[in-house]
Amino acid sequence: FRRYASQQVVAFNAAQCDILRKRAPGRDLIHNFMGHFLEFDHFDVSVDLDVASWDSYPLGNLERFGRSDEWKNWYLRAGDPDFQAFHQDLYRGCGNGRMWVMEQQPGPVNWAPWNPAPHPGMVRLWSHEAFAHGAEVVSYFRWRQAPFAQEQFHAALNRPDGSPDQAYFEASSVKRELADLPSAETQRSGVALIFDYPSQWASEIQPQGQDFDGFAHVMTWYRGLRLLGQNIDILPSNADLSGYALVVVPHLFMPDLDFVQAVKESGARAVFGARCGSRTTSHQIPDGLAPGLLQELLAIRVQRAESLRPGVEIPVVDGGSFSRWAEQVEADASVTVNLETVDGQPAYATRDAYSYVSGWPDEILLSRILKSELKAAGLEWIETGEDLRIRDRGGLRTIVNYAPKPLDASHLIGPSDTVLIGEAMLDVAGLAIVQRG
Repeated sequence: FRRYASQQVVAFNAAQCDILRKRAPGRDLIHNFMGHFLEFDHFDVSVDLDVASWDSYPLGNLERFGRSDEWKNWYLRAGDPDFQAFHQDLYRGCGNGRMWVMEQQPGPVNWAPWNPAPHPGMVRLWSHEAFAHGAEVVSYFRWRQAPFAQEQFHAALNRPDGSPDQAYFEASSVKRELADLPSAETQRSGVALIFDYPSQWASEIQPQGQDFDGFAHVMTWYRGLRLLGQNIDILPSNADLSGYALVVVPHLFMPDLDFVQAVKESGARAVFGARCGSRTTSHQIPDGLAPGLLQELLAIRVQRAESLRPGVEIPVVDGGSFSRWAEQVEADASVTVNLETVDGQPAYATRDAYSYVSGWPDEILLSRILKSELKAAGLEWIETGEDLRIRDRGGLRTIVNYAPKPLDASHLIGPSDTVLIGEAMLDVAGLAIVQRG
């Protein structure tokens, strides 16, 4: 049913596009998507579009989809450091490289459980970060705060009386700063991350654990890559993978033969997360057990899987642990077991250029695994720190501070880099843009 419902959205969107292309030839057709919205396959809908855009509401989405209360309190006025970036990378992938922010949050919204105001400067940061991830346009919702109807509390660039609000001045700053920056084009990243909507639906239908959230599982891997300073392209499972050094596949329940062949032909390293290959396209357990078709790449079999209640962890030798989900894996003699759990189960296993992680890794364990994979793929990494993030676009590097305190970002600026905007010591909501040397 989820596939059918998604296909109906695709068909309706295609019908509208057919009409518009006849009535308005040569115009870009754009659709604005949303954050953490999984009801249809955005890659499929985007086939008929020229540009994929989205509505970026960092604080509203933090309140709705954030982690613990402690996490939400720390990022209260900034938003999750990776939520906006993930969707910008996702929708840039949907738009075949073309992405807009159709609605950028300018201040408090009115639809979240709580609606705090952003730090002064945060709208500027979100805007520059969007451009760093390839946005062609950042458009603010909205020009003037409405004095009537249900959105009276939803902030805008201007207040209800027409006087400029804080975001007006920040948007103006962004406009001036962009005019002074050299041009820079978004380039193919070294890392591709596979995001698959049917796998999201499958894990919602059969989570096997109350807190197993497929989207959160993908975000764990995406955040791990960001903490190591990686630029990431988010792609569907039917994408061309040639030219990538590392393909990260956190959550692909139902790979097909074309995907397996694409991985092999790409020449890239590939690392697969738990539950990958655990179902056929008709949602059955594969005849040869999980990881199903991926056994052509990895000679392993998942013999048993378990979900873990909050607070229960399975430690891994020398650091890190699994939580939420863990598997018992049987590995062929051709497979190298890189890491084991303390009870002797393979935690991270590799054959040739392909690896499998048999649980939901915490930040420590995932960092160990990703450093190993990046090194093997010939990619450099740098630890950003918990609250700093970077994104490279052409010769420009954008560095942003999501912490509610100033942070030193000098370790993210090379000795031959030229600082164009900001400085190494970033204030709250501070950013720096540097020309790479």
